[in-house]
Amino acid sequence: MSDFMNKADEFADKHDKQVDQGLDKAGEMADKRTGGKYDEQTDKGVDMAQARTGEGDTSPR
Repeated sequence: MSDFMNKADEFADKHDKQVDQGLDKAGEMADKRTGGKYDEQTDKGVDMAQARTGEGDTSPR
């Protein structure tokens, strides 16, 4: 499983913009499916995920 995680990390590092866009789309889909009922929580989750991956990632690997 370690090899899979390493490859996923490498992919995310190489495709930061696409990762962030995917997270945005996932958040939008969640909002749409819940009728926006959990919009605030969804946005917070997307922001947290983007801080750990994508262009918002500031942690060293």
